[in-house]
Amino acid sequence: MEIRDKAKISCDLKRHLSPRTVGTIMRSLPLEGHAHLLGKSIVYFETSVDSGIERARSEFKKGDVAFLPSSGSFCFFTNDVVSGKTMTPIGKLSDNIDALKDVKSGDVLCIYEEIA
Repeated sequence: MEIRDKAKISCDLKRHLSPRTVGTIMRSLPLEGHAHLLGKSIVYFETSVDSGIERARSEFKKGDVAFLPSSGSFCFFTNDVVSGKTMTPIGKLSDNIDALKDVKSGDVLCIYEEIA
């Protein structure tokens, strides 16, 4: 994942968390959108990915990545959160998580597959 012109953050999408949703997302990469902030704990961006709720949860830990089906949004958690909405868990940020705390509304976020 990249915060355009600011930082790169390693983002691992984990198929075992939500196989159908992660499969749909992987086929849709690369994805990008403008960042939005929800309080001090959630950074998200909207996409055109269409996938229903899968293995719904409302509690997330710092570094978790979730998908909100109602808006096609990718949500990144900068703190532990109990959300008012249920979301599909899809992965984990593995390094440089605190770079998300510097994201401003409107920054461009990109998710792409890195081929090693």
